[in-house]
Amino acid sequence: MRADRLVAALLFLQTRQRATAAELAAELDVSERTARRDLEALASAGVPVYSQAGKGGGWSLVGGARTDLTGLTAPEIHELFLLTGPDATASPSPRTRTALRKLVRALPPPLREGAEAAARAGTADGTDWTGADTEEPRLAALQRAVVDARELRIGYARPGREPRERTVHPLGIATKTGVRYLVAGTENGLRTFRVGRVTSVTETGAPAVRPEGFDLPTAWRALAARMEDRMVATTVRGRAAPGTESVLEGLLGARIRYGERAPDGWTHVEIDGPSPEVVAAQLAGLGARVELLDPPEARTALARIGAELTTLYA
Repeated sequence: MRADRLVAALLFLQTRQRATAAELAAELDVSERTARRDLEALASAGVPVYSQAGKGGGWSLVGGARTDLTGLTAPEIHELFLLTGPDATASPSPRTRTALRKLVRALPPPLREGAEAAARAGTADGTDWTGADTEEPRLAALQRAVVDARELRIGYARPGREPRERTVHPLGIATKTGVRYLVAGTENGLRTFRVGRVTSVTETGAPAVRPEGFDLPTAWRALAARMEDRMVATTVRGRAAPGTESVLEGLLGARIRYGERAPDGWTHVEIDGPSPEVVAAQLAGLGARVELLDPPEARTALARIGAELTTLYA
């Protein structure tokens, strides 16, 4: 890709006081004619490159000019700005936007336009349409604590429970399908805390303790595996009415498996979940379109939910 060659040519010139087109061609494994065209393209684009004819001549950067670019290729630059551009637009802090502007200015002009286009290719909206977005204020404080290695006292509210305070040692932020989790050390070992459920963040004034050799991706994979095991701890069997497949897949994703279709059109299904009661609660809104058969706890839970609804709404 020519943009990559232009970057490589610029970096090559930075390592030499002067270089010939032939030397650049050998370095980039292209023809001398192609190397000369690339050098001329850099000069035309405003990079301070000039040529000197005659014996001992060649191409040089004016006044030893340098760029802060450290070998990024055009695809890498595009990917970087695609990843950071939308978040920079939505960031409550100007620091991210400032850093990106500095990076754009550090790029050679041939790559600058593509980077700016990539940064404009998306947007991010912090508003959660399912409810008020309470994550971002706590997220910034948690990220600072991770970077500064500061122990925290956090308020944390599990679903249906009152917030409870915990002392934690922040180690990193992990994101899974758009949901952020704080990975932290606690008195009970490594734990994860969903950022959106953190209700308060207070520094204790003590440094955070970081386990020797701690690696965030490795730790997250182990923690995620434990969580996923809990999410599929039981299997519920039942049958679903015709036309229910798309609703079930949207509700359960990969946790549902289909079996044989009976002569009456109903399909046998197997559903994984953390418990029979949780699966029953997830399927209660489908009414008679799904019948759970096994284990008995799932049927009992659905019967209880139905009785409660009948009492409330009859």
